[in-house]
Amino acid sequence: MRTSIATVSLSGPLTEKLTAAARAGFDGVEIFENDLLASPLTPEEIRARTADLGLTIDLYQPMRDIEAVPEDNFTRNLRRAEHKFRLMRRLGADTVLVCSSVSPLAVDDDALAAAQLRRLAELAQAYGIRVAYEALAWGRHVNTYDHAWRIVEAADHPALGTCLDSFHILARGSDPKGIEDIPGDKIFFLQLADAPLMAMDVLQWSRHYRCFPGQGGFDVAGLLGHVVRAGYQGPLSLEVFNDVFRQADARPTAVDAQRSLIVLQEATSLATPPAPVVPTGVAFAELVTPDAEPASALLGALGFARTARHRSKPVELWQQGDARVLLNTGPVDRRDALSLAAIGLESPDPAVAARRAEALLAPVLPRRRAPEDAPLDAVAAPDGTQLFFCATDQPELPSWTGDFTPVDHAPAAGTGVRGIDHLALTQPWHQFDEAALFHRSVLGLHSQESVDVADPYGLLRSRAVTNPDGSVRIALSVGPAPTDESGRAQHIAFAVDDIVTAVRRIREAGGRLVPVPVNYYDDLAARYEFTPGELETYRELGILYDRDEHGEFRHCYTETVGRIFFELVQRDGGYRGYGAQNAPVRLAAQHAMRPGR
Repeated sequence: MRTSIATVSLSGPLTEKLTAAARAGFDGVEIFENDLLASPLTPEEIRARTADLGLTIDLYQPMRDIEAVPEDNFTRNLRRAEHKFRLMRRLGADTVLVCSSVSPLAVDDDALAAAQLRRLAELAQAYGIRVAYEALAWGRHVNTYDHAWRIVEAADHPALGTCLDSFHILARGSDPKGIEDIPGDKIFFLQLADAPLMAMDVLQWSRHYRCFPGQGGFDVAGLLGHVVRAGYQGPLSLEVFNDVFRQADARPTAVDAQRSLIVLQEATSLATPPAPVVPTGVAFAELVTPDAEPASALLGALGFARTARHRSKPVELWQQGDARVLLNTGPVDRRDALSLAAIGLESPDPAVAARRAEALLAPVLPRRRAPEDAPLDAVAAPDGTQLFFCATDQPELPSWTGDFTPVDHAPAAGTGVRGIDHLALTQPWHQFDEAALFHRSVLGLHSQESVDVADPYGLLRSRAVTNPDGSVRIALSVGPAPTDESGRAQHIAFAVDDIVTAVRRIREAGGRLVPVPVNYYDDLAARYEFTPGELETYRELGILYDRDEHGEFRHCYTETVGRIFFELVQRDGGYRGYGAQNAPVRLAAQHAMRPGR
């Protein structure tokens, strides 16, 4: 189906919004009245600009407080409407959105509302305009879609139809099944938005917290199914009011928006991109740094050995068990930063995984490689992390390990690391919801509930995405504030079977762990019962502890180098979380260890 987006969903001046929408692949736009009023371009110039970009103007919005008012007020409303209709002729827009009235002058009289909307439609028809009547969830007398449809049906005019908005319908808890009783040709427009499930005033909810489909808690796909079965043939249009989107760059926001519609259409069998290829494990994590020594020392203390080197690039392979870390000393953005640049994901079919990613608008990354290097497809996640689709040591597929030459190395005193338990990526402040949708839709990972974690300087939001068996776990988080670069640390968690032995070996090798306050262990003693000496051992070694209905979790953290720190985790009995209960203690301790404190 055709796709459209309201200009209010994007930031910046109107011309930037139009360009962003076109580059993201939208077919049309809804022009929000404030965007037109603030533009230095004439309506004719805006019409030409949209046409040059390959866009249509699918809706002009909104007209407010029109119907069910005293006659003298309605006469003034018709005068105002006629002015807007002439303006729309200049714009080249043929449909106007009329919201149900919130005016204190409006009366609860459906017959009057229908009669006045019919007169409005007669005037609109003379200008070649259609009127799409929408029920606002906070409308004074009309606040449900079925009520709005009854009024449209009673008015009985060919230029009058209804506009359905998923937020207004689902926020009120209305049953969308009744949409199928509306003739498809009388649904003049469809606006789509999701939202997190929140207990708050519906107007504030709508104006500040809407998000793109798949990023909230509404069943937008279910609603779209009812609309399609009703026979709707118009565009799928996004109308999202969101404080974060209004401050973010319009270009990636528009791509995120278009991706949400691709996924929505896939969920309702309206589109068939390549099916998700769910990753089956983590092949490697790649760190970049201008100076390999600090990272090498930390990896060595953790029991990793430098086992191979890339034959044509300054990249070393460090390994312990099935955990592989690539250390890249090539060019970096910041001269002082060790950072996580790339993740290799084991894929049953790397080629199809790459096609899926490209179909969902993930940026395909050009890769400099020698002719003999393994062909690896990579895309960029919203935070810039490179994601490689790998098939490690699979006989029928090329393996990235073939690009590395083994090096002589002394046997390392390992710490029992088995593999990578999870990776934690801190997202830019304005891309948290985009990241969750990206990893779920592009990679086929399951998104868990978002949690808030107390930081000494604010709240951190975190959401984990996983594959079914937990062999791929990625924790996405966002810092307390847009400018808080200290919140941009990333970390890699390694799985061990015996964390006590591992920590003792790390200490013997000179590794530094984050110290844990004594108060934490006093509280731990009050919450749980331990075997004799167990809690004392945790206190001595700086090990944190958590428990859920499935099992137990023991973990600890290394010092931070650049933007990276490591975590050791021991999961027992099927524990499913990430120790969120302990995160405030860890965050406070890390802040205390920062230079200058």
